[in-house]
Amino acid sequence: MRLLVLTLHVLFIAAGVLAVELPNILWLTSEDNGPHLGCYGDGYAVTPNLDALAARGTRYTNAISNAPVCAPARTTIISGLYPSSTGAEHMRSQVHLPAAFQMFPQFLRKAGYYCTNNSKEDYNLAKPGRVWDDSSRKAHWQHRRAGQPFFAVFNHTITHESQIRNEISDADRIHDPAKVRLPAYHPDAPEVRRDWAQYYDRISMMDVQVGAKLQELKDAGFADDTIIFYFSDHGSGMPRSKRWLYMSGLNVPLIVYFPPKWQHLAPKDYAPGATSDRLVSFVDLAPSVLSLAGIKPPEWMHGGAFAGEFETEEPAFSYGFRGRMDERYDLVRSVRDKRYNYIRNYMPHRSYGQHLAYMFDTPTTRVWHRLYEQGKLNDAQAKFWEAKPAEELYDLKSDPDEIHNLAGSPKHREVLARMRQAHAEWVSQIKDVGFLSEWEMHARSREASPYEMGHNPQRYDFNAIFSAANVATSLKAVDLPKLVKLLDHQDSGIRYWAAVGLLAHQEAGVSTGHDKLIAALDDESPIVRITVAEALGRFGSARDAERALDVLLQYVKSEANYYLAVAAWNALDYLDERASPALETIKALPTKSNNVPPRMGEYPARLKAKTLADLE
Repeated sequence: MRLLVLTLHVLFIAAGVLAVELPNILWLTSEDNGPHLGCYGDGYAVTPNLDALAARGTRYTNAISNAPVCAPARTTIISGLYPSSTGAEHMRSQVHLPAAFQMFPQFLRKAGYYCTNNSKEDYNLAKPGRVWDDSSRKAHWQHRRAGQPFFAVFNHTITHESQIRNEISDADRIHDPAKVRLPAYHPDAPEVRRDWAQYYDRISMMDVQVGAKLQELKDAGFADDTIIFYFSDHGSGMPRSKRWLYMSGLNVPLIVYFPPKWQHLAPKDYAPGATSDRLVSFVDLAPSVLSLAGIKPPEWMHGGAFAGEFETEEPAFSYGFRGRMDERYDLVRSVRDKRYNYIRNYMPHRSYGQHLAYMFDTPTTRVWHRLYEQGKLNDAQAKFWEAKPAEELYDLKSDPDEIHNLAGSPKHREVLARMRQAHAEWVSQIKDVGFLSEWEMHARSREASPYEMGHNPQRYDFNAIFSAANVATSLKAVDLPKLVKLLDHQDSGIRYWAAVGLLAHQEAGVSTGHDKLIAALDDESPIVRITVAEALGRFGSARDAERALDVLLQYVKSEANYYLAVAAWNALDYLDERASPALETIKALPTKSNNVPPRMGEYPARLKAKTLADLE
């Protein structure tokens, strides 16, 4: 039927050749805000322009960003691939795609579209040639050739995490802090209420900007020819939202509008003013836009179109991932359906609230942590500052704040098993390279992209490494002998997980595997040596700690491999007072390097500052 309708939009162009008329596509995006909009039923929000757009279009209630932080989320969008398969999951990293792959605007440009991005990119992937006709603060659909269809992105930064803590004028103060609804995991403190109120103020300011863009489109006479998307790049910028795989970090507003002329391309469940509960995620955006343009999405894309000629059936699950967040390492995966969110923590020995310098700039973070240290939080509020369980399961219907972990509930065993299986099938299907340390992922990818390495069984035995990761992070004492044995495995990726597992078991792990851990301080893999050094340095004897310090100090030096330096600084920081004998040495350590990968920033400097602050 759609193909038949499309033929009705065939036009004669100047040369007299038949061509299919293509819709204009406009993306209006914002940063760091969840579905805290009036049209989503939030009575505290003031968002008249987005509410009006939703009244004309359809809003999605189960849309997620796949990654709860900007760079990996945007990388998902631009590629149509899960960054955990391309090696691009880590914040502000930079890797290459396989030579045969392209970013989705490149397909649109080949089809005749004028593609503009105004203006944030923030991709963790190197661009494979020219992606945009213009990507700058001056980029605009107005600059295209006459009659040329456009795909245009306008990104609004006013809602970004950094803006929550900035001062705003009295004229922009709309929301009363006393009336804000605090999530169950946040303490009721003036700073927290103030930050939440300003977060909503920023959303209202963004709404005005979106309204101006919509008016501009209307004034130019293109409102009837343009399909409009509005969404944010992940959940709110408040702590425990941004960067975490709860719905507060993943759930995003998504509103789509199809003018009557193009409603034959709309999703099957589209209707003006309607609500859709279809599971949609960022990995679906690239294939969906290609589908709207009549381009069949390439088979290598992981997502499925939810609109257009190549619309696919709704998936059963949506998936999330978390890797290194700025200077701190973590490895978390999630699976959700329409009722439950399953989270698998592969670094359960790290607290949720690892110290990120940027996150601690937010007043809520600081007061929340201070109240924890003072013992003034309830269990739901204190959990953020403590070690993680291996698995989490939440009922999104009865527990929208996700504070009641049902992973141990006998009533939910079948649900847990189903979600666990979906997780295992997903990471296996995409060949998730995040189960290698960041250093080793790069080391194994020297002759090919991480994606290609991950799909080469000779370079990456996914099943064996994934199995080791599950044993290592089960937190079951019965698995300790297995971990000790795995320290002798020929695959360094498996030896790494054996070391992580013994570290996660703390004193029991070090005691059980002590002799093998001592021997592993000389392992041929530097990431294994670093991980073993942290285990012995924290939970071994005083002599063990001395030897561990010697190892870590080798790798934090500026001339060491940058990824190893960041890993070693993390380990050194977690030694706390056991690093004190090296205080003067640590003070003198440089943090600058000539070998800094693109976009990696000042992570060693941040880690050194935190380490010294704890020791002095």
